[in-house]
Amino acid sequence: MVRRRIIEEPVSRLAIWSRRVALFSLVTAFIGVIIVRSGALDVVPAVSTLAGALALAIVAILLAFGAGIMIWRDGLGGLREAVTAVLIGLALIAYPAYFVVRAYQLPAIYDVTTDPIDPPQFDVIARLRPRDANPITYEGLYAAELQHAAYSDIEAEQTTATPQEAFDAAIKVITKRRWRVVNARPPAQGLPPTRVSNPRAPQDLTARDGVIEAVTRSPILGFREDVVVRIRTTNDGTRIDARSASRYGRSDFGSNATRVRNLVSDIDDVLTRPSAPEKEEKKPARTSQEPERGRSAKR
Repeated sequence: MVRRRIIEEPVSRLAIWSRRVALFSLVTAFIGVIIVRSGALDVVPAVSTLAGALALAIVAILLAFGAGIMIWRDGLGGLREAVTAVLIGLALIAYPAYFVVRAYQLPAIYDVTTDPIDPPQFDVIARLRPRDANPITYEGLYAAELQHAAYSDIEAEQTTATPQEAFDAAIKVITKRRWRVVNARPPAQGLPPTRVSNPRAPQDLTARDGVIEAVTRSPILGFREDVVVRIRTTNDGTRIDARSASRYGRSDFGSNATRVRNLVSDIDDVLTRPSAPEKEEKKPARTSQEPERGRSAKR
């Protein structure tokens, strides 16, 4: 009986190491996401972990391309390992690469509001923010010009609804989005604070803006971002302003503008949505015999 010898094809060591590095970068990125979302470490070390994972992914891709050259030239094995490394590396760097393109296309701002002249103020959130976070004060005219150039459709909502109705609609939208509300101060009724005919005359100062402060998180990494909604009484009805600001980074990649735009639009939808018609109580119809009974009783 003749035994057949199976000669194994030599495998490129670069291909093996490229897959190992790619898998290690994948595990590192997963751990980095968990650290960021849990808040176990400060943002800087957590982001550094993610940056290291992306660097390893790039190294894995380079090793895989080097392995591909050796496989083509020397006829070695390891094509499967090299392809796996490239796929893992591209999957890891695709998401950050998308944000790099967004950062190039959009202005470097992290704070967006519907009222750059008198933006809604953070009160409770200002005390919750870490010391190394972005400044809580709006950057002013420079940021307003950049915002208007990139997001000219971001504007306040003017409605004929009452301040309390607008406040309830904003609370409903924020609760539906599962944002963490840290401050909810309903508006107080009174005279509008603008267009006073005689400033020296005594005015009713009971009018107070309604304010809602909430904290939301980015989809994947879970970075905390702050939102405030202001409900203000005007002579024409109610004005709804919103503001969204990122705690870290000089650019928000358009996330705050999208959040403010959708928030104001959803509040307007709730206010303009027709309420369900109330069911009228069905009254028993009078028959022709009822008056006759009444007459017979009187007789």
